[in-house]
Amino acid sequence: MDSFSSLIDGFGTALTPTNLLFAFLGVLLGTAIGVLPGIGPAMTLALLLPLTRGLDVTTALIMFAGIYYGGMYGGSTTSILLNTPGESASVVTAIEGNKMARAGRASQALATAAIGSFVAGTIATLLLALLAPVVADLAVQISPADTFAVMVLAFIAVTSVLGSSRVRGLAALGIGLAIGLIGIDATSGQQRLTFGVDELASGIDVVVVAVGLFAVGEALWTAAHLRRRPLQVIPVGNPRMSREDWRRSWKPWLRGTFIGFPFGAIPAGGAEIPTFLSYVTEKRLSKHPEEFGKGAIEGVAGPEATNNASAAGGLVPLLTLGIPTTATAAVMLYAIQSYGIQPGPRLFATEPELVWGLIASLFIGNAVLLLLNLPLAPLWAKLLRIPRPYLYAGILFFASLGAYASNANTFDLFLLLVIGGLGFMMRRYGIPLLPAIIGVILGPFAEEELRQALQISNGDLGGLIEPMSVVVYVIVAFVLLFPVVKRFLPKKAVPAVLSEAVHDVEVVHHQHGTTDAVSVETSGDSPQRGGEPR
Repeated sequence: MDSFSSLIDGFGTALTPTNLLFAFLGVLLGTAIGVLPGIGPAMTLALLLPLTRGLDVTTALIMFAGIYYGGMYGGSTTSILLNTPGESASVVTAIEGNKMARAGRASQALATAAIGSFVAGTIATLLLALLAPVVADLAVQISPADTFAVMVLAFIAVTSVLGSSRVRGLAALGIGLAIGLIGIDATSGQQRLTFGVDELASGIDVVVVAVGLFAVGEALWTAAHLRRRPLQVIPVGNPRMSREDWRRSWKPWLRGTFIGFPFGAIPAGGAEIPTFLSYVTEKRLSKHPEEFGKGAIEGVAGPEATNNASAAGGLVPLLTLGIPTTATAAVMLYAIQSYGIQPGPRLFATEPELVWGLIASLFIGNAVLLLLNLPLAPLWAKLLRIPRPYLYAGILFFASLGAYASNANTFDLFLLLVIGGLGFMMRRYGIPLLPAIIGVILGPFAEEELRQALQISNGDLGGLIEPMSVVVYVIVAFVLLFPVVKRFLPKKAVPAVLSEAVHDVEVVHHQHGTTDAVSVETSGDSPQRGGEPR
């Protein structure tokens, strides 16, 4: 009952005219940005961070949450109409969604994506409201040694996502940790990794890192692989679903919700895995398996519901443990920290208005998303006609403006260009961005927890071993050793349905070079990512 009464108070916060306006603005921006290929909610949040410094923290986060949810949906529009996923989590949607669009059923595909997003987002947000306080109460009892162990698990898990190269993931994490450690050590007062450059003594602002990796890196990557021919956008009528479409979609919506939410709540890196599993599940359970690969509506309904449920699930570890599971959540974490607030177990006690106002705004944003996306689908399709050179030139302008506005320091513009070049090279060699940005944000915090644990034990490494941390380290060992052990296990034939789904995901990914998308593999070979021109 406490959760429900707190949620009602949260609606009182979220329904104020100012917060309602910014929730609407966030959803509108998030959907528009998500529709544009290659521009996701993480980039949008990174660009807007300097512009929201003057807002109240609750209002800013309500707008960011709207962008988060809107971006999750917007990515499905470009997947369905262009067969070009705007977000890595929308890769699976392109498999059946674009086939439906080419068969003249674009409106039905967009409708099941919008309604499925609403259903899954509403249920998952309700689960967030019920479970997050429980997790927070349990997390209060966690010691610094346990917190450090959980962060090690997050680092290892985010570099070991199914289908991605572990070496590349660890390389990205190493890059992020190195950037996060630049500056003056708080304990010894010594400069670290500054190479004698005085401007680096205060460290590199996370805004500069995020904008450089996401916005500048993506703009350079797009410029290097720009298609010369104009995009052919499939026309969209009024999104509507027949009775048969409803009958075939409602079960995938529910299944997708309960697949996506747990995966989002686990610090293992995003919605790519659960959307793929949802697709495979629907293909197995469908009464029309022959339609898969030709435009099955279940193949759109399930993954899109999973996508939005995973987004809500990702807020559980973010708010209760201060651990992000996606790049967007990582930027949101920094946004909260920039106001002097540290997400974690005590957040629900110290900032109840912020937390419950944010959760209540998710319900409101979800309803606004449905009301906006059904009638405005033809308008979103027109956004896809914006020429890429103009679009990314504007992004570079706002990226530079945002980086400079962060500290009013021209040296940050030089860092922005360097980090943007790094982001381009990471895309070129298939190195994921998520471990890097999480390393930048969580690295210093993990170091602080490690030092506190060692101070409590007077420098004894045994102080890092506690009952809970032992369990966490066992899980870490399992995650690290499982691929090695798997090589010695008897190889079993991969089910045909799984093999076909894997092939479809790989084809969509390699055709479009989607940043940080998961290219799922059935063998031990590392996937090749990002190397081919688009």
